[in-house]
Amino acid sequence: MKLTRHNGRSGKNGTYNPRHNDRRFDVGNSEHIDSERAKKNIYWDCYRGYTTAGSREDSSQPDCSFEQIERMYYTEHYSDFVDAQNARNEKTRHTERNRTVGDLLKNNKTCPEETIYQIGTVEESVPPEVLFRIVNEFYGEFERRFGSHVHLLDWALHLDEGTPHIHERHVFDCKNRYGELCPQQEKALEELGIPLPDPDKPKGKHNNRKQTFDSVCRTMLFDISRRHGVHLEQEPSYGGREYLEKQDYILMKQKEKLAAQEQKLEELTLKIEDVETLLDDVSDAAYDKAVEVVADAVRLETHKEDIRLVEESKKWVLSPERKAPQKEREYAAARLDGVITKIKSTMQTAFAKIQKALMQPETKQAGKEKIKEKARESIREQLKKAQEEMAKREGVRRRPERKQPDMER
Repeated sequence: MKLTRHNGRSGKNGTYNPRHNDRRFDVGNSEHIDSERAKKNIYWDCYRGYTTAGSREDSSQPDCSFEQIERMYYTEHYSDFVDAQNARNEKTRHTERNRTVGDLLKNNKTCPEETIYQIGTVEESVPPEVLFRIVNEFYGEFERRFGSHVHLLDWALHLDEGTPHIHERHVFDCKNRYGELCPQQEKALEELGIPLPDPDKPKGKHNNRKQTFDSVCRTMLFDISRRHGVHLEQEPSYGGREYLEKQDYILMKQKEKLAAQEQKLEELTLKIEDVETLLDDVSDAAYDKAVEVVADAVRLETHKEDIRLVEESKKWVLSPERKAPQKEREYAAARLDGVITKIKSTMQTAFAKIQKALMQPETKQAGKEKIKEKARESIREQLKKAQEEMAKREGVRRRPERKQPDMER
């Protein structure tokens, strides 16, 4: 079975809201949530410990949402930092930088990080009690090793969806240079002694302590799972990037693939419109064959045919049947417009030079049809290659990508 441990702070709608985790909404409006099984979910927070749907209905017990718990924690631990920083802002006349505790909770640099734990898929997964025991033991080890600077705020074991899984939220903190406790991830990990993946390289997006931290956490989970008799598939090292989380690696590879495709498309269009290359092709044809007479009528017909081919390529790129992103198709069409302009300009210059060189009577008649055929062959061949490459690229893009495990089924 596969272990999924995925981290995140924000999505398309901003920072993640813990209301989803503690089911503080009408679950009846969510098709993927079984409202009856939701009553069996288990919740935990740093102030009250374990709670259930039943304990929420007990009027003798305090009932707080995860959202309220997190605001209470941030207020208790970070309000001194917020007040002091606002005072410094006022002293330097930069009150526009003032923030509230609520702002810390909404900023994706200082808000809690959320981690999802799941073992298996909707087709096959461990029983909920096994997942609970494994992750609960992991949290104990987590607290012992990192609890001075990484604090568990709340978590929820969801049994009301296709696969049992846990949503957990935590915050990294340490003291700043003024001695004030505040949320800051990289500095907190540094004080914990977490090293960079590659200490000989500068710190950056692909070389930071969080990568090492996540790798250590995964190792802890694998070890604990084995102790509970659950043997998990080992994740590959992903091309030597052993410290990258799987999702980060997938995103990085997608960006690399997109960049390579864009470069290939640019090479194809530039190859067609490259003035010097086109001039060399036409000049070589003229001098090698020494058989052309450039007449106005031939030049005009050649222009019409070449431009027609490029226009067809442009229509092909922009047609609704193409599945490439609109931005890429518009970019290719713009490049082909440039091809038309440069064909007109370059052919004028090239044919003038060739005509002057081949105006000798002995070459005029014999070379007329051959040079026309050669020039057309050169341009048509390159356009045909461009169309084939684009068609091939479209075929690759249309292939369905392998689905990732759905955390919310």
